[in-house]
Amino acid sequence: MAETPHHPQFAADRVAQWLGVTLEVAEKGHARIRMTLTEDHHNGFGMAHGGAVFAFADSCFALTCNDPGGDGSTITVASGVDVNFLAGTRAGQTLVAEGRLVAAAGRSAVYDITVTTDDGIPVAAFRGRSRTIPAPGR
Repeated sequence: MAETPHHPQFAADRVAQWLGVTLEVAEKGHARIRMTLTEDHHNGFGMAHGGAVFAFADSCFALTCNDPGGDGSTITVASGVDVNFLAGTRAGQTLVAEGRLVAAAGRSAVYDITVTTDDGIPVAAFRGRSRTIPAPGR
């Protein structure tokens, strides 16, 4: 049986918990999460709110750019993001976000997060730029 992935940041991420996110992959430079949409994720048009989709992708970004095996002396935070919404989604659909490191130089890096339905339909393309800084209190 496969080992359940662990990421210390995910365990403390209250927004991801509130959204109903589950963690599938947690590796240095790579993460995958899943969320089943509910009516609580809807906007006024009866489809998933862009902010809910963004928060889902941003949670994947945070997990992708912070090494689950790191020593805790640094954290990696967003310095900017771009998101393109490609398709609307509704309650009952399951979203999958997968993030990967694209390029890194010094303390800066770029990551791509793809959000799809669980049957592979593209929902959003998210590109995040990060900066690694000392952890608070270090």
